Amino acid sequence: MTQTAKQKPLIPAYLIVGEDALKRSTVLRRLRERLAQYGDLSFNSDTFDGETALGADIVSACNTMPFASEKRLVYVRDADKLKKADSEELVAYLDSPSDQTVLALEAEKLAKNTRLYKAVAAVGKSAVIECIPLKKKELPHTVRSMAVSHGTTFTEGAANALVELVGENTVHLDSEIAKIALAHRGNDPVSEHEVRSLVSRTTEATPWEFVDAFAARDLKKCLIYRAKMESTSPHALIAMCTTRLREIMCAKVLAERGNPNALASALTEYAKIANPKARPKQAWQVKGHSTLARRFSREELRRAIITARDAERAMKSGADPEAAFMDWITSVCTGR
Repeated sequence: MTQTAKQKPLIPAYLIVGEDALKRSTVLRRLRERLAQYGDLSFNSDTFDGETALGADIVSACNTMPFASEKRLVYVRDADKLKKADSEELVAYLDSPSDQTVLALEAEKLAKNTRLYKAVAAVGKSAVIECIPLKKKELPHTVRSMAVSHGTTFTEGAANALVELVGENTVHLDSEIAKIALAHRGNDPVSEHEVRSLVSRTTEATPWEFVDAFAARDLKKCLIYRAKMESTSPHALIAMCTTRLREIMCAKVLAERGNPNALASALTEYAKIANPKARPKQAWQVKGHSTLARRFSREELRRAIITARDAERAMKSGADPEAAFMDWITSVCTGR
């Protein structure tokens, strides 16, 4: 009978690495639960901070005999911040690690070509546990699954709203879901209105969110996002919006010619005229452009680019930059 991952024997070292903080936290919790079955972890665990810890101290803890237990845990958070000399101490230890200790190294990022990464990977096939974050488009579905674990359900709109307000950090998302579940009354799913009334925005809207809303001619979203952007100037945004309009115009022309799949390569060639070192456009980056192009007529796109020039001149000639920018955004989104 094949052993499950939970039944497999523990190995002397693990590297729990990746940008998904909730996955890392879950892996560590499960590892602690397994080790707690051997004995009291309050007597058999040590915790170190990679930014300040000395490699010799970590190795000494790893070589300490467990008390009334078969195993002990040595946990190093932010292992990617270990100084070179301290990291080398661990590399040397991992060449012949103690069978009575589980060394758990946690890191948000640690390159695969580093000696520490390679040393842990050499301990066993399951030594490196990747905690890769989900793509943003996958998060609403994950939020709805996480809500079930907290004894409630979310509508699709509620899940989208939570990601918009809280951002992509899964630990923060899980924390907010737990709070919402406690406040929710009744058996109906949590609604978008309920999420927005209970959750304050903890992340700034990104320029790309704004540009996507603009390209979709969604003025309401543009206004919402702009109110939640403190660090992006209207000068930067108008340049990004104008670039998107040019891309949409190109998509429209290619679609009319019956060759919409050539958009990425066409935009790459265009970009390299101005900058030979420009990165190639990927198909996934422009896959929605043909749909967006149907929201504009050729004349609307032409007028939008001309009025962008006029708005930018006004912004640089004494007019209130924010007011001039938002007037232009409003005219393009509404077609006025």
